[in-house]
Amino acid sequence: MGSGVGEDAVDLVELGAFLKSRRDRLSPQAVGLPPGTRRRVPGLRRDEVARLAGVSADYYTELEQGRGQCPSEPVLHALARTLRLDSDETGHLLHLAGHPAPIGAEPLRMQSALRQLMQRLDDTPAMVITDMHEVVVQNHAAQVLVGPQAGLTGIRASFLFHWFTAPATRGLYPPDDHEYHSRLLVSDLRAAAARRGPADRTCSELVRHLLAHSAEFAGLWRAREVAVRHEEYKRVVNPALGTLKVTCNTIVTADTAQRLLWFVPDDPGAVAALRTLDPAEVWRDTPGPAFGVPPARG
Repeated sequence: MGSGVGEDAVDLVELGAFLKSRRDRLSPQAVGLPPGTRRRVPGLRRDEVARLAGVSADYYTELEQGRGQCPSEPVLHALARTLRLDSDETGHLLHLAGHPAPIGAEPLRMQSALRQLMQRLDDTPAMVITDMHEVVVQNHAAQVLVGPQAGLTGIRASFLFHWFTAPATRGLYPPDDHEYHSRLLVSDLRAAAARRGPADRTCSELVRHLLAHSAEFAGLWRAREVAVRHEEYKRVVNPALGTLKVTCNTIVTADTAQRLLWFVPDDPGAVAALRTLDPAEVWRDTPGPAFGVPPARG
């Protein structure tokens, strides 16, 4: 049952201790077993956990004792289900075994900490995106600045899809900056793909589509450059306000699945305009990701 993970990333002793602690807290009734009258342990017995998870009792005993081979991801997920682990506990179990925890199980749900920050940024263009560059939510000023981009689903929800397949989207930045943004978007996606792992369907589908439909993306993807976005200084072309120079700041959640972006224009006078303009009017004749972009093919 070896998994081929790096041995230096595995802590079998702590893994065993964690499994035992979760087993001890779980009553037989919680998993549909009779309580019995002669139990010597507070929770489930090892053989019960093994049977419910579909592994041998000897193998599970070795795991709790911190011995044997590192379990595979399917075995770990079976144990997590059996022991009724929540998402945080399941992620911890995977980390102890040297496996990456799944990223973005609910990628379009805005995390509460980012929601609280968004509510305090009414005077600043701000938006929450996922590591796949899917826009979760924008405040009014951000919709005016870069166009309404939330509300799409599937691979069309990702800004990368539009950047590499819909030329009108590139009007958001000056032509001299397009190469820079292309490289940065792809290198950031490379890092996200590694965190999510090859089994992530959302990322895999997007990459496959872009490889098939954009020679530029394919070339950058083969270069294997990796960079995670942090603070950026960029120029944004706005239909109503012209070219604005802004600093784009980023806060990343602990699981790296979501980011809060907020934009600080060099021109303080632009902020008042961003608060008062109607984004639907500003972007009516300049299609962006949420306006009139043709659907994906293939």
